[in-house]
Amino acid sequence: MSGPGSNPFYRLAPFVKEFIYKNRWETLREAQVDACRVILDSPDHLLIASGTASGKTEAAFFPALTELDEQPSSSVGILYIAPLKALINDQFTRLNDLLLEGGIPVWHWHGDVPQAEKTKLMQNPSGVLQITPESLEGLLMNRPNAIPALFGDLRFVVIDEVHAFMGADRGIQVLSQLARIAWMAGCNPRRIGLSATLSDYDSVTAWLAAGTNRRVQVSAPQGGRRLRLSIEHFSFPDARDEKQAEQLELARKAYYDFIYDHSHLQKALIFTNSRSDAENAILEMRRIAARRQEPDVFHVHHGSISSMLREEAEAALRQGPGPAVAAATLTLELGIDLGELERVLQLGAPYSCASFVQRLGRSGRRAGSASEMLFVTPEEEDEEAQLPARMPWTLLRAIAVVELYVRERWVEPLETRRFPAGLLYHQTMSILKSMGEAGPEELKQAVLALPSFREISEEDYEAFVEYQLGMGHIEQMDEGGLILGLAGEKIVNNYRFLAVFKDDEEHVVYNGTEEIGSITTVPPPGYCFSLAGKLWKVEEVDKRHKAVYVKSSRGKVDTLWLGAGGDVHTRVMAKIRDILGAETLYPYLAPSAAARLERARRLARESGLLLRSVLPAGGDSVFILPWTGSRPFRTLERLLKHKLTRPLGLRSVVPMEPYYLVVAGKADADWLEAAIRDECAGLDDPHLLLAPGEAPFIGKYDEFIPPDLLRKAFASDGLDVQGLKKSVQAWEKEGGPFAR
Repeated sequence: MSGPGSNPFYRLAPFVKEFIYKNRWETLREAQVDACRVILDSPDHLLIASGTASGKTEAAFFPALTELDEQPSSSVGILYIAPLKALINDQFTRLNDLLLEGGIPVWHWHGDVPQAEKTKLMQNPSGVLQITPESLEGLLMNRPNAIPALFGDLRFVVIDEVHAFMGADRGIQVLSQLARIAWMAGCNPRRIGLSATLSDYDSVTAWLAAGTNRRVQVSAPQGGRRLRLSIEHFSFPDARDEKQAEQLELARKAYYDFIYDHSHLQKALIFTNSRSDAENAILEMRRIAARRQEPDVFHVHHGSISSMLREEAEAALRQGPGPAVAAATLTLELGIDLGELERVLQLGAPYSCASFVQRLGRSGRRAGSASEMLFVTPEEEDEEAQLPARMPWTLLRAIAVVELYVRERWVEPLETRRFPAGLLYHQTMSILKSMGEAGPEELKQAVLALPSFREISEEDYEAFVEYQLGMGHIEQMDEGGLILGLAGEKIVNNYRFLAVFKDDEEHVVYNGTEEIGSITTVPPPGYCFSLAGKLWKVEEVDKRHKAVYVKSSRGKVDTLWLGAGGDVHTRVMAKIRDILGAETLYPYLAPSAAARLERARRLARESGLLLRSVLPAGGDSVFILPWTGSRPFRTLERLLKHKLTRPLGLRSVVPMEPYYLVVAGKADADWLEAAIRDECAGLDDPHLLLAPGEAPFIGKYDEFIPPDLLRKAFASDGLDVQGLKKSVQAWEKEGGPFAR
């Protein structure tokens, strides 16, 4: 360390400096220097946006803990909110080491923490509390009298993986919780947001400061890192006869052998886009290992695996000697420290640049090493399929996210919902439960004061409360006060109420007394399924206790989770179109991927697929390729169904989101093209894309929302009329299909 001067190291608490010495750090990183300046010299909030393994956690805690050391808090001093229990467990270990010498306790609170530990915190509220939004909801709702003692002198709130909350219902929940803590405990803590995948800082700083009167300073070190990327492609032929069936088997064998050969001797992480893909991948890896008589070093990590098996996978990757391989979904995408992984594989392609950056950041954490990701993109290829179906969309999406991030450093901007109707129900019921009883005006003011509900009018809220009274979810006492009704109590008193994300009801799977995980679709006794990368045969189903008892099996595998793909941004689709129309050679494409891209480009040129957005498909059918993101795509689908079906005599509209639609009916390509252009030009009210009386659900609690408010919410947050118009206008400027 250099001399005192302006070096913030010398301002840190003695135990923090001792921690730095013990870890043999030669200097503080840029984000850590910035954080010390903001936290120690200003009253502002702070957003730390820097790459993985850049020391963000220490940047937040070094100066915050220094303040606690100099002026001890009379309650919990730092509240750390994380999206995953695994992330809390990981950070708990790191912070415990840091705080051991400082005499500042660190607590963690979630469903797996023993009640005795929680009781100790309630008896002596102090130090650092790490918690998930769901557990924090339980505290606010069920222990309101303890909140002033817990948080009365709260100084800082650290929100890890900010991007995982923003744009999602959990982000609205977190902002509501912070406002409620400030109101219930009389505190005004500063907020520190952490993220590795941000490019649009304005929307994030607005979110981080919501409901407060402090500004947000941003620390965004640009420190570059070396990348090693490769994209491999495998085609699975359509099995129309016995010969093609043999070719398909050979192709699948080559695909799984490739994954095995590029992972089994290393510490590697295999990312998939669904739990089923993770299960199938590890099942095949274990079959290959058994066939080759090699060690089983494989694990599965996703939300339906038991916590014990997830922790085993994390420990094998982080602490074990290796090799160790785990297939995971987004549960390992966030900032859990998995040590020095040697390789990350991605089966298929991420749906977003943000996901790509997070997954890429799991590797290359060793000093001087590169972040490495190997894409393996499978494609079910059928030369007799319709034209758009012959495009290798997964391969193209993989190239698009790489090009957008690596060349342009672009990541999807984060958007928040304007009318979070389901969250209105959730927070109303949670607040009413914590208050016990509230007057109508008192409840309305408490809920509408929360930052995420500012655009909901008092009239809409009063109609919402009337609706709850009518359903029995809220009851009005003779004196006028409101309490939870019997129907509302059934919802609120269920542990599932704490979560605002949709979660299917699951059955727990046991092999003897060992919990394996959980499944949403339960096969009957005698049938087999895959879980934790192994095959199980159902012996007994206990429907009352939602338990499934199994034994090991070698039978056939079944998929027990239904999963939809993620949303794709318009810019990703525009980049895919650019890639198809270009002649650029991408050095990270393996020969098979480069050859497949060239075939796709040739088909695009010969078919005119890039020249027109509406193409004849033969017979009375046409293809529409709007080259727009998921929300504008769904808006176009509704425009076709609700505005053009009758006037144009359309028989069917089949979406293949977000790539193309197949439309059948009387309208030819030119007629349909002109009609889309005209309808878009005159479309200002998204409510016109809803059928009379239609009120689609977006969130978990939408079923309890008045239809009129639900229609407003869907028109605002489920559709994107302006995004669709921009896509149409872009085609006009390029002289494309909508130009006249």
